[in-house]
Amino acid sequence: MSEIELSSSQSRVLTALVNLAEGGDDPVQGREIADAIDRNPGTVRNRMGSLRTLGLVEGVAGPDGGYIPTDGAYDALDIERLDDAATTPVEREGIPVEDVTVAEIDLSSVANPELCRAELVIRGPVGPFDAGDHVTVGPTPATGLRLSGVVDATNVDGNTLLVRVDGMETPAGGSAA
Repeated sequence: MSEIELSSSQSRVLTALVNLAEGGDDPVQGREIADAIDRNPGTVRNRMGSLRTLGLVEGVAGPDGGYIPTDGAYDALDIERLDDAATTPVEREGIPVEDVTVAEIDLSSVANPELCRAELVIRGPVGPFDAGDHVTVGPTPATGLRLSGVVDATNVDGNTLLVRVDGMETPAGGSAA
């Protein structure tokens, strides 16, 4: 765990940067971050100045410039880089969502299929998802689990989707829900 204490605003901006930077080689522009967290680009620029001072962000000048998270950014947020990690794909309304993977799946109320919910921690932008969207996640790398359901809520700050689960299955075809 990092020793750096971030304000909620710094944490929100840094989390958005890390999520938007995953899987890409290009710097992330300030306006992309601002759009992702529904903030003014000027606010993002101000936070980036302090994050740069803390050594958590590198700035890239020029028309194709932007920001790149450092290794310290991942440490400060206590998250792993996904560079060599296996990915778990996500579909929205049957269409694969590019540059999005699931880092964690937390299930609740599994014993009651009518109330089963999953909290999906997303790596990548949460912006493409809205309440009411039908999503399918998987197969997961270790077990081949595929989970499907309807998005109840999105949380940009935590980069999570709360999903009302309507199905789970494994490669053996055994239903898990």
